[in-house]
Amino acid sequence: MQNGISKAKRWLAAAAFGMVALLWSCTIGAGARQSAMAAEGKEQPYAIEYYYKAKWGHAEEFLALFKKNHYPVLKKEIELGRMLKVSMTVPRYHTTEDGRWDYRVTIVFKSAAIANDNFDSSAVIKQLYPDQETYKKEEQRRFEILEAHWDLPIKDLDLDVR
Repeated sequence: MQNGISKAKRWLAAAAFGMVALLWSCTIGAGARQSAMAAEGKEQPYAIEYYYKAKWGHAEEFLALFKKNHYPVLKKEIELGRMLKVSMTVPRYHTTEDGRWDYRVTIVFKSAAIANDNFDSSAVIKQLYPDQETYKKEEQRRFEILEAHWDLPIKDLDLDVR
């Protein structure tokens, strides 16, 4: 019995050591990613693409609501200096349904730090839209008619650098 207890203790000690090593490596990795993001984004613009796939027949309604309620907020953030540019593109031709998207909005932030700073836009929204009830109803509708939405941070790749 004593031999069984010592085996169990050794197994628990090994498992605990493994967990500590795993947590330590995750912490080091997260710190390295945050440092790299901060170094990359401090002085460089940081772009994110936002893809929107509307339910069939609702793409124009989505666009109208986006331009009415969301685009002015983004333009205000440009005025505040948080963003450098906001643009939208649409596909010229159709694709397969699984790869289909209707609108791609590209936002170029001043830096990665600003893009990830959890900015609270509620004051801007209240200023731009005093009728909060209508605003909230229309924003809810804008997301109800979406079939999918995803965000993709991107970076430029210099093809001339070895």
